[in-house]
Amino acid sequence: MAKVVCGATRRSRLVFSSASASWGPLTRCPLSPCFGDARSLETLAFEEIQASEKPVNSTAFVLHGLLGSGRNWRSFSRDLAAELQKSSPSQVWRMVLVDMRNHGRSAGLKGLDLPHDMVNAAKDLANLVKSHGWAWPDVVIGHSMGGKVALEFAASVARGDYGELAVLPKQLWVLDSVPGEVNSDETSGEVEKVLLTLQSLPSPLPSRKWVVDHMLNLGFSKMLSNWIGSNLKNEGQHVVWAFDLQACIEMFNSYREKNYWPLLEHPPKGLEIAIVQAENSDRWTQHVIERIDYLSRKEKGPEEGKISLHVLPKSGHWVHVDNPKGLLEIVASNFYSCT
Repeated sequence: MAKVVCGATRRSRLVFSSASASWGPLTRCPLSPCFGDARSLETLAFEEIQASEKPVNSTAFVLHGLLGSGRNWRSFSRDLAAELQKSSPSQVWRMVLVDMRNHGRSAGLKGLDLPHDMVNAAKDLANLVKSHGWAWPDVVIGHSMGGKVALEFAASVARGDYGELAVLPKQLWVLDSVPGEVNSDETSGEVEKVLLTLQSLPSPLPSRKWVVDHMLNLGFSKMLSNWIGSNLKNEGQHVVWAFDLQACIEMFNSYREKNYWPLLEHPPKGLEIAIVQAENSDRWTQHVIERIDYLSRKEKGPEEGKISLHVLPKSGHWVHVDNPKGLLEIVASNFYSCT
């Protein structure tokens, strides 16, 4: 089990909720106030990290990108929790690393609302909060597709989609995720190439090594090929994906189509949307950067929130891998604090 280190305090605290995991029972919410009807739904798998033995008084959700899982963000989340604990000892943060629908240990969950899109992926978060009786998250951090799920979550709370008791986050961190529609003609098209390649592979797959070598032979980078290989799990004599590929493709199409510029142009009162642009990422056009920069400088009315733009140097799209120290410095130094 992983260790979380904060000064002299050493804590091991990983809490899982999953349909098939042996480490914990499936959590269900059968009551209509939770989901709006009488169905019994499985909740998303998640993992908790905190850097202190003290009672938690603040919560941040951490959302991975397409084909990822919460575990991709363990190291960063540990470091962030420890850094926040040092800077503000009275505010004890709990990082909830979520496996979004069709990904990681949430792949194969039954009873989730269809279609597989940003709206329902965000609704899953609200259902997770309600089913466990948690306080609503103070901060939501989302990378790539997870960034758009975070934007949808905040927009839905502001509209009242999750009920009157839902509380708007104080801050969103949108990590290298363009808020508007994504035109593949304006990017390298790497994601589309990966998805098409994965669709073409045999099932079941011979081995993790076979998949990684195949990706390398097709010209994909070593880092990307190894990362794709890390999303495989053993099943008998073969390996299978830890995600639902077809459902992930549906989510990717929704990610490309959704437009959250209206939210950025008029953020709800009390919300800060912090956007991190990776310096070497191919996701950004000059027009998009200038538009966000303008919104971050624009004077806001008393009933509006704020926008901030941060550039992460020496990093491509994989911000937590390319420059984790730089990302930690940006996020920790600008993180929401109630003190």
